[in-house]
Amino acid sequence: MSHAHPTAPSRLSEGLDVLKVIGGSAPTPLEAVSDIAPDLARYAVEFAYGDLYTRPGLTLPQRQLATVAALAALGNAEPQLRFHIAGALNVGCTRREVVEVLMHTLVYAGFPAALNGITAARAVFAEHPAAPGPPEASDAPAASGPATAGASERFARGLRALSEVDGHSGQQVVDSLNDIAPELGRYLIEFVFGDVYQSTGIDLKTREMASVAMCTALGTAGPQLRVHIHGFLNTGGTREEAVEVITHLAAYAGFPAALNGSTAAREVFAARDAA
Repeated sequence: MSHAHPTAPSRLSEGLDVLKVIGGSAPTPLEAVSDIAPDLARYAVEFAYGDLYTRPGLTLPQRQLATVAALAALGNAEPQLRFHIAGALNVGCTRREVVEVLMHTLVYAGFPAALNGITAARAVFAEHPAAPGPPEASDAPAASGPATAGASERFARGLRALSEVDGHSGQQVVDSLNDIAPELGRYLIEFVFGDVYQSTGIDLKTREMASVAMCTALGTAGPQLRVHIHGFLNTGGTREEAVEVITHLAAYAGFPAALNGSTAAREVFAARDAA
């Protein structure tokens, strides 16, 4: 008995159904570029939404948060970022979750990327007043001055979070800086893990999923991607979910980024098996 692959019309139909759930009444890629590149529009619907979004392994809210994280980190696709922020709200993500993922971007792509992402979110929120959950202020512990007792508390708090999330892999990164830029290592512990990771707007697993998505999309952070694949697994993510996040990024960062991410995942899995 032969097993025929889904026909093009069925993939297109499935993709349009998913796109309607995510995009609501927003213009679809078919409408946006059908006059100049109709095949590109069809590929976007069939592959991104008909193939990738219908795969098991991640929920639609997870896929949307990973997409928002990746697009915000890339910083070169504001219309698509706005579309997927709205899409995150449409599939049940809260404003707080979206804001936290965008704030998390500053760790991996810098403050400009995070600020631009927040600006995009503000515009989307104004268009979606009924979206669930207000963008509450972060409840992370307040930072103290570098010469106060609070600074040592931030460092200790950051070390605990670093150990919980990234374990030995994270400590290796910090230790590797001791001979060249020890202050950078301290900032990583105090600011990244002592401040940013302490906010409770999203859980640690979601933060690490966003980190994997950003590092995969950027394509310039192989060692850090491996650390955060470890971190994703350490905080409750599965190998299947990690691979699915990376595979999903083929639509938004390209196949080379997804292929390199898959190679990194294979190395992490092998290292954990060996250990």
